[in-house]
Amino acid sequence: MTRLILVLGDQLTESVAALKAADKDRDVIVMAEVADETRYVPHHPKKIALVLAAMRKFAVALREDGWDVRYTELDDTGNAGSICGELLRRAEETGAQEVIATEPGEWRLINALRHCPLKVRFLEDDRFIASHADFDGWAEGRKALRMEYFYREMRRKTGLLMTDDGPEGGQWNYDADNRKPAQGEVTHEPLWFEPDRTTAEVLDLVEAAFPDNFGRLRPFGFATDRAQALKALSHFVDKALPRFGDYQDAMLDQDRFLYHSLLSAYINIGLLDPLEVCTSVAMAYADGSVPINAAEGFIRQIIGWREYVRGIYFREGPDYPDRNALGHDRALPWFYWDAGTEMRCVAKSVEQTRDEAYAHHIQRLMVTGNFGLLAGINPAALHEWYLSVYIDAFEWVEAPNTVGMSQFADGGIIASKPYVSSGNYINKMSDYCKSCSYSVTKKTGEGACPFNLLYWHFMDRHRDRFEGNPRMANMYRTFDRMDADRRETVLKEAQRFLDRMEAGERV
Repeated sequence: MTRLILVLGDQLTESVAALKAADKDRDVIVMAEVADETRYVPHHPKKIALVLAAMRKFAVALREDGWDVRYTELDDTGNAGSICGELLRRAEETGAQEVIATEPGEWRLINALRHCPLKVRFLEDDRFIASHADFDGWAEGRKALRMEYFYREMRRKTGLLMTDDGPEGGQWNYDADNRKPAQGEVTHEPLWFEPDRTTAEVLDLVEAAFPDNFGRLRPFGFATDRAQALKALSHFVDKALPRFGDYQDAMLDQDRFLYHSLLSAYINIGLLDPLEVCTSVAMAYADGSVPINAAEGFIRQIIGWREYVRGIYFREGPDYPDRNALGHDRALPWFYWDAGTEMRCVAKSVEQTRDEAYAHHIQRLMVTGNFGLLAGINPAALHEWYLSVYIDAFEWVEAPNTVGMSQFADGGIIASKPYVSSGNYINKMSDYCKSCSYSVTKKTGEGACPFNLLYWHFMDRHRDRFEGNPRMANMYRTFDRMDADRRETVLKEAQRFLDRMEAGERV
């Protein structure tokens, strides 16, 4: 009997679980561009274009391999508008009564398929190194689920950067070597691709269908098939990886990419396999092309952090994105959409996000995320913003990074303390402050850096929760040593800044 094999836009690999379970002689593959998936948040147009172009190319490859593929384009007559609707339509065409689906990476879509009036059999997405059972087994009984210890288990499981005696070089983590501010000129540029006919057609479609979405669609140079993605991987390993480790946390006003790979979107939609990417990096270290701090730092982001946040997302359940442990309720400031702020670091990060659908992890965590946490912005609003604006954002990876790591809204499941800082950290790791309207060295008064003011405002309003945290106690002692009048001035000026921001003034 014919079965429907569902392939989603972030499952574009021939080894995905549903395809491995399928029978080419009798089963029908269903792929669909639908309104529900393109509009559940206002996705960056570059992200929509990447996914749709890659889907169309993957469908062609499957057909050339002999599969019966029923593909629905976004503007097709009869498009049902939802994945379930398309499955029902194809079931009526083929007489199929069962759907085989690789587990989606968002609870929203899992629940939609569970309520679809067809028999849907889920297969766990085994493109990850740690299964749900693996992660739950590691987490069971632990007082704290810290990524570092999970990462070590993934190193042992994969054998990456391991010797018979333990971790390569004698250390698990070389992060202390990876926090240098950028020095001099950065010469790396990611590998971009001229849109081919399929991609160009998708760009025209996206331009017409999503004219008001935040973000610039053109120029568009992302890889949209596996062959291109493999070239992008090789380019990164050869050209940028040797210096990636040193400067992975650095930020430059006039350089948007530094030595970052921009491979996360390709991994997240299936064009690249995470283990093959890490193996390429490990081989570059083994042949002496890159230093160990670069190889280890990159591999940790994939088999450590990426696997860890996926485990947290599914272990914590569907309510995880809605958590708000700190009770923050301010609306998202409009400058997250139009970059209309005098804070140079925030403006440059938002401008880059608008133009590229990309910002690296420190821009997300320590600039836009740090500001949101200091200012008490509702974490659900920030979650939706991050999910909307980045090309690599899918909820399984984005929500733990935002709700947990960035906003401490999960109450400390991921982070042992909030990731908050004054302007000093941004000044240390970037050159943004040199051309900012505010002075990073001013703590109060006209032109004082808002991060400096808001840092103490955050600490004061959450004192009951964090004063006893060993990693924060010293900062409370510093605050208490301030002159009482100065403390009052800092808090009043911070509140005035927040009031002006909420009133819609340019800040």
